[in-house]
Amino acid sequence: MKYFSVNLYKKILNCAIGEGLTEADMEDLPISIEDADDLKFVSADEHLRAHEILDKKLRPGFAIRVGAQMKMDDYGVLGLSWRTCSKVSEIFDRSERYFKLLSNTYNWEVQNGGEISHIILNRDATRRGMQLSSEASLAATVVVTQAMSEKVLSPIEVCFKHDPPKDLSSFNEALKCKIHFNQPKYSISYRTADLNLRTAKADASINAYLLKQVDEETKGIKISGNKFVRDVEALIKDALPTGIPSIHHISDLTAMSNRTLTRRLSEAGVTYRDLVKKTQEHLAKEMLRDNAYNIGEIAFLTGFSEQSAFNRAFKKWTDLTPTEFRKNS
Repeated sequence: MKYFSVNLYKKILNCAIGEGLTEADMEDLPISIEDADDLKFVSADEHLRAHEILDKKLRPGFAIRVGAQMKMDDYGVLGLSWRTCSKVSEIFDRSERYFKLLSNTYNWEVQNGGEISHIILNRDATRRGMQLSSEASLAATVVVTQAMSEKVLSPIEVCFKHDPPKDLSSFNEALKCKIHFNQPKYSISYRTADLNLRTAKADASINAYLLKQVDEETKGIKISGNKFVRDVEALIKDALPTGIPSIHHISDLTAMSNRTLTRRLSEAGVTYRDLVKKTQEHLAKEMLRDNAYNIGEIAFLTGFSEQSAFNRAFKKWTDLTPTEFRKNS
């Protein structure tokens, strides 16, 4: 199923209006702004056609300028999941999982190459709209990585598969690095150390947790078992959009050994494995009652790589399918 969030489609249209087009100038678009307000998704073809039509009406580099204006909120559930990444590189891990599960319009791949890592955007370049959408995606990557780290993370280089435009000014302004065209792949490259930076949100959460541990060690203030379990649950919840977190990942975040984390949970009467399942079940039920997310999005946010696997797990937990649970809630 290939589609895009309607938020991304509306972003393109609003940027075009910001550059001087009127609604009358956009009557040939596949979906009007008014009609888009009633939708959650648009087809990939409709999204790419909008790129193609507006590219001809505006000065070169429009797609790049759209990407440079993207915000995490424009990405809906995916953007929401980015806010709980523990390090910058998880943005791409979560994007890869999300699009494989829900849309199949993108395929991100991180290639670690020593000091420099390359983030590959696996997309064809045969259609002009796909070329423009790829330009927007790579420009948006610069914005999102900076927002996540709250630091100026500049890419080393950006590569495009298609021909260069006549005017590169928008590209240079948005990307601020070496830019190559007619390359084998779409990609953006960063220093590996920059991608391994903790995100601003993770720093705040982890620092607060570590301060509690300092109090334990220096003031003898023991964190209660229930409070400790709740803290670990919160870390698991934040990590789930990347997939089921390993105990090593959580113990690393809490600055504990696997053995110490296991012992602390055991003292509180739970195992790590059971806590993961409990967190998944609680989160799934909460979101099914909310009605703000479709079932595929809930599967993504609870760590499943396939909706069918989520359906089976939920049935095992509750004896109901997610759809039945939602109807009864």
